Amino acid sequence: SSKARNLEVKSADNVAVLEDCIDYSLAKTISKMEGKLEKGGLPGYLADDTIPSAGNEMGAETQLRFLKAKLHAMQEELESVMIECGKKDDENQNFKSRLKDTEEENTRLQRTISAQRSQTEKYKMLSQEATRKSEELQQEVIALQKVLQ
Repeated sequence: SSKARNLEVKSADNVAVLEDCIDYSLAKTISKMEGKLEKGGLPGYLADDTIPSAGNEMGAETQLRFLKAKLHAMQEELESVMIECGKKDDENQNFKSRLKDTEEENTRLQRTISAQRSQTEKYKMLSQEATRKSEELQQEVIALQKVLQ
């Protein structure tokens, strides 16, 4: 588990943390990179990951243009991801709204079912009582017919 923790720490070194982004400015970052390029090429970590192997043979201006082009491409990709994220948020809100409507409809239908069940029980009892009275009256009719005969 200690190896896993070390891997997590090492992988977090290349991740932007909120504290790093508080005073973040794209213009500052670009100007810092330009300054580093003018002083003596790219730092080792950028040369390995960002610039292809032929980048060591490129001049500072070419490296700068390459990095600016890569930055532009990444900004476009970020913008498209943000648009997609916005669409997903809208879709999520739509689903939440539909879920809320469905839950309200379900609650309403449950109340209706409950009311109908109680009415059904009431009518069953009335029917049983009417059947009982009918049987009593039939017995009375039979008794009266016997008396008349």
